[in-house]
Amino acid sequence: MRILRLEKSSGLLAKLAARGMADASRVEPVVRKIVVDVRKNGDAALRRYASKLDGLGKTAALRVSTEELKSAWDATRSEFKQAIRAAAKNIERFARWQMPKSWTRDAGDGIELGQIIRPIESVGCYVPGGRYPLPSTVLMTVVPARVAGVERVVVVSPNPARETLAAAYLLGVGEFYRIGGAQAVAALAYGTESVERVAKIVGPGNIFVTTAKKLVAFDCAIDMLAGPTEAAIVSERGNARFIAADLVAQAEHDPETMVAFFTTSPSLADAVKKQVALLAAKNTIARKALATRGYIFVAQDIAQAMEAANQFASEHLTVDEDLLETVSSAGSVFVGDYSAQSFGDYASGPNHVLPTGGLARVRGGLSVLDYVKIITVQKISRKGLRALAPIAETLAAAEGLVAHGQSVAIRRANA
Repeated sequence: MRILRLEKSSGLLAKLAARGMADASRVEPVVRKIVVDVRKNGDAALRRYASKLDGLGKTAALRVSTEELKSAWDATRSEFKQAIRAAAKNIERFARWQMPKSWTRDAGDGIELGQIIRPIESVGCYVPGGRYPLPSTVLMTVVPARVAGVERVVVVSPNPARETLAAAYLLGVGEFYRIGGAQAVAALAYGTESVERVAKIVGPGNIFVTTAKKLVAFDCAIDMLAGPTEAAIVSERGNARFIAADLVAQAEHDPETMVAFFTTSPSLADAVKKQVALLAAKNTIARKALATRGYIFVAQDIAQAMEAANQFASEHLTVDEDLLETVSSAGSVFVGDYSAQSFGDYASGPNHVLPTGGLARVRGGLSVLDYVKIITVQKISRKGLRALAPIAETLAAAEGLVAHGQSVAIRRANA
């Protein structure tokens, strides 16, 4: 990691803040070809790409049977079962706390307003299966769907690990397909003979998956375009080894991971750099990410450090407790020495599918809100009609929308 004076690094920080999603231009032609092929040729194309890119056997079923899911669950260690049950319970509790409510309010003058909550009818959950198996992503994408009341929940994952299958069994997933990449996204978005299309696709993935989500977004809803992992930490007095441990933990996700530490203390900056080197010594992926995309910024004061961190708008952000109120842009915030970012990845409850590439400036992580529709409701009585009619008719006339005004005037004449 490089140690830089923040006041001398405004150009670099601005460049990092404007990073956006990982450059998709290099893979978009290939991804577009795959998406179009699967949309046109269905299972034949889907199986061809699954065989070529993920090693799916010619006779292997695309859909994982319930028996196979159960066998995976039966074969997992008891410690894993206990941990994943506990994590699922925490994620479910948090999603229930997040769940929006239906309500109705009397706005006066014969006007009643409100909202009703309805689940999306079907969701496809993408679970990566490449460098690392991610059963935790099954929990993070499926549990909120269950809480929201989504009727049909589909999971796709290439070469799913036993633990991934076991997690799906625990949650009662009825449809699980051993497919991944752009071809899986296309199958979920447009449907094939074996895979019925879904209304929305959620979950993280590599640049091919993310680019495919981008290409199908006008035909099938998506959660967000999430790129490589990001982490930032802001601290004046934190434990150097704790800070370094979080930076290394997030860096091991991917060589493209970006991490940054903001501090006012040169001595803490030096200590963190040394601890990072020690903790990453045997972690090849983390070392590569830290060497190319790891930054330590020393600020003049804590206000400057927080301003920079908010500008960076990272996926994960750790801050000292007294800095929480100054956070304005982050996917998920971890407060104090003992709030390891890994807790958010697995067990504490908030979702680990988080915005990257600066998207944290405009949205937070995946939540139960991504699985529901908030539908507004309005009930206008005769009294309400008389109260609102002059406003609506005047504005309709100003916009030149004659029929709009007429629809109100006709009612007013008969109220």
